[in-house]
Amino acid sequence: MSISIPTESISIPNHAVLKDGFEWVDLEIVKPTEEAIQLSPGDFALKNQVLPLAVENGVLVAAIGAPEALVAVDELGLLIRMPTRAVLASPAFVREKIEEIFLERILAGLPGESDGSTLLDADETTDLADLQKMAGETAVIQMVNLIFAQAVRDSASDIHVEPYDRDVHVRYRVDGMLREVMTPPKRMHAAIISRIKILGEMNIAERRLPQDGRIKIVIAGRPIDVRVSIVPTVYGERAVMRILDKNTAMLGLEELGMRSDTLAKYRQMISLPYGVILATGPTGSGKSTSLYASLREIWSPTTNILTVEDPVEYQLPGIGQIPIRPAIGLTFANGLRSIVRQDPDVIMVGEIRDQETADIAINAALTGHLVFSTLHTNDAPGAVTRLLDMGVEPYLVASSLIGAIAQRLVRRNCVFCSEPDSPKPEMLEALGLTGNEWVGAAPFRRGRGCDRCQHSGYKGRVGLYELFTIDETIRRLTVARSSSNDMKDHAVQTHGMRTLLGDGVIAVLEGKTTPEEVLRVCRRETV
Repeated sequence: MSISIPTESISIPNHAVLKDGFEWVDLEIVKPTEEAIQLSPGDFALKNQVLPLAVENGVLVAAIGAPEALVAVDELGLLIRMPTRAVLASPAFVREKIEEIFLERILAGLPGESDGSTLLDADETTDLADLQKMAGETAVIQMVNLIFAQAVRDSASDIHVEPYDRDVHVRYRVDGMLREVMTPPKRMHAAIISRIKILGEMNIAERRLPQDGRIKIVIAGRPIDVRVSIVPTVYGERAVMRILDKNTAMLGLEELGMRSDTLAKYRQMISLPYGVILATGPTGSGKSTSLYASLREIWSPTTNILTVEDPVEYQLPGIGQIPIRPAIGLTFANGLRSIVRQDPDVIMVGEIRDQETADIAINAALTGHLVFSTLHTNDAPGAVTRLLDMGVEPYLVASSLIGAIAQRLVRRNCVFCSEPDSPKPEMLEALGLTGNEWVGAAPFRRGRGCDRCQHSGYKGRVGLYELFTIDETIRRLTVARSSSNDMKDHAVQTHGMRTLLGDGVIAVLEGKTTPEEVLRVCRRETV
């Protein structure tokens, strides 16, 4: 049901013009009225990015950043039982004004200690009823909703709630880098943590031991899963929440950013009927996303794919996924042992952490299964030596491993504000781009910073990949326990393997990122 919207123009915008069928309002000139602000619930405005501007002839006029938000304006009218009318404004200004107005009101609405508030610092002796009361305060609920909503809007991968001596810092990890976004009062800390625990179905009375939980929320119509970890610190409990956006997990191989030659070789590798394929790299480098894309690529109604994960971050249709539970004895090794008896064609093990898991995975490959897993190594050839260091017999590694792909994620230059750039000569030299012909050359670009990228110059990330395939020479080097450097040299010279840094150099020359970004994640590599 839609609210009836009068067609006459409102008196706010002497400055308004038509855009996409809407009146366009400059929020640097037009200011929201107190009457309009009082009509709109703060949590609704924050969640839906609807900015009330004025009441004209009994109609609430609200600014939105995109025509798609018109539905939220209609919902606001139903909520407050009043006709509404939408005008269009800059999305950045809409967001800025909403946070400026409603966040300040949330904080201003917090009762102080002198008011007999329950929002006081909690310790191990705080009563459970007091914790529940704190978590139920309207201001606390609004604050937690705001933290989640803003994180999703900023495309954050993690939320950090960090208590210190006198204040609390809330930081988001956006494009791999932490960014501070707000500092709630210290007296809100226990209440915010208790609210998060309630949402994650954790024990709010337990404040001495680490706890894990999971939250399911819907923001702007998108279902979002949040994985929560809470640990005690000297200044109180610290929460880190991983945002699991299903849209990220549904990427295909083409969308990962592999270059065409690498993608073609990788597709050949994952089409083999059996063997072990490893994705390597540090935490947060996109290994799981790559493996999920690989499983989706090879899935068919005639294929039985099973996974063992810690935890299952994304549910993939048509694939059997088993979460490990060490507390009851369901480890990677035990889970892997069981699913081998489930008649699988393809197996994914979330991570090979020890020799037992590695041995079972390799034996599964030797008995005719295609096995995917991850390892923490600096480069792709390092996967071989890592398995040997775990205690796996060299002949088993040589006969089962068919390839490894190392990856990193670097921040992408903002497409809205990137401009030609002249990197410093020492940066070019570190990339191997020596020679005066590169100084001042046109291909280099850098974001100058704008509202779209939060003035960082970067928006989004691009993957760098190093694909290492196993041939007879690598098998002989494996049995001889040769170093990973020897294997890398052979792969580069014989198969033309492009290293992580080499892939990064191409991304820099294409203007996708900067030398500093590539060197930040590939400093240990050589071209």
